[in-house]
Amino acid sequence: MKHNRLITTTSIIGLAALILMLNVTSPTEVGPIGVLVFFTTLYVFTFSIISLAMQVFFYLGTKKKSLNKKEYLYSAVLAFGPIMMLMARSFGAINVWTIALIILFLSLAEFLVYKRI
Repeated sequence: MKHNRLITTTSIIGLAALILMLNVTSPTEVGPIGVLVFFTTLYVFTFSIISLAMQVFFYLGTKKKSLNKKEYLYSAVLAFGPIMMLMARSFGAINVWTIALIILFLSLAEFLVYKRI
């Protein structure tokens, strides 16, 4: 239950930081550290949302109240997908090939989590 509050709190803080950064600054104003903070808060927010969604699906399917280490690692890998899509978009390289490579990378990372733990 303690993990739920931590994930919810970080999700709200991450969303507030993202909204603040998107409305107040631009990438040229914040510099490299600001861009790093943006991508970090975006990752934390997507990790929180994916973890909460996985917890809801596991609760509906198995009546399990909390996730274990493996499910948190699955969420951590999946949360990197939107970051890779945003990075590919910033390079102007969104096409079928790029999306297929991102899906392949995420699948391989999920397979590594499956085999290692």
